Amino acid sequence: MLDSRYVTPVLDWYAANARDLPWRRPGTTPWGVLVSEIMLQQTPVARVLPVWTEWMARWPAPRDLAAEPSGAAVRAWGRLGYPRRALRLHESAGAIVERHGGRVPSSYDALRALPGIGSYTAAAVASFAYQQRHAVLDTNVRRVLARLVAGKEYPPTAQTAAEVKLAESLLPPDPPVAARWSVAMMELGALVCTARTPRCVDCPVAASCAWLLAGRPPHDGPPRRGQTYAGTDRQCRGRLLDVLRGAPGPVDKIALDIVWSDAVQRERALAGLIADGLVAPLTDGRYALPA
Repeated sequence: MLDSRYVTPVLDWYAANARDLPWRRPGTTPWGVLVSEIMLQQTPVARVLPVWTEWMARWPAPRDLAAEPSGAAVRAWGRLGYPRRALRLHESAGAIVERHGGRVPSSYDALRALPGIGSYTAAAVASFAYQQRHAVLDTNVRRVLARLVAGKEYPPTAQTAAEVKLAESLLPPDPPVAARWSVAMMELGALVCTARTPRCVDCPVAASCAWLLAGRPPHDGPPRRGQTYAGTDRQCRGRLLDVLRGAPGPVDKIALDIVWSDAVQRERALAGLIADGLVAPLTDGRYALPA
């Protein structure tokens, strides 16, 4: 169902409005693309930019990261959030060295087989690093397609087979053009067709948008609740990790205890960090980042 009503205007809009992001520049390695995709999961571009730049300067290739302990990756991850992504990226670097001679694989299946790499990331790296033809469905693309084609304000809570089929049907036949279409749709969702305040007046496909033509009907599905952070286990885990990142070496338990007053929640968060491999308890009672 390739439809030039959508493809051509979106590609033209992207050519004029795309952000100058370092992982999109010519010469960026597939490793740089992979790192960016992992970092950008549930994290705004503004927060990723400085960390990605520092990361690539320190570890320009998978072999460089794999040669260091996983704790170095957790420390360099800083406050991007969801620090297990740092561990998965470290594991992927090791797998790339062991299985692929240090080169990020180009096939979707080989990418999908790397530790912590899901269907979205595999499709994104194959598309953006290797100019292949894959449907790349992130939150932004799913929202654009829901409005543009289905006439819904928001997509389903969980990705459906129908969404994948629709996205695949819209892919241009030429692989490099398909890859550019995928990133253009992501950019459209990030800059124009946003979740809360879509700028329909600036949309290149407004004349064909089913949701806009229907009068922008409000969401009629389950209530959409924003994620809370203050007071959660996630915040507690972040505070504990901040202590370890900022320390030159292992820390005593008291250094962790003083950053969170709720002892039950603090111990639960610490146990979770240990179980996830993000914190290493030492035999002398101190704690450190994983070695």
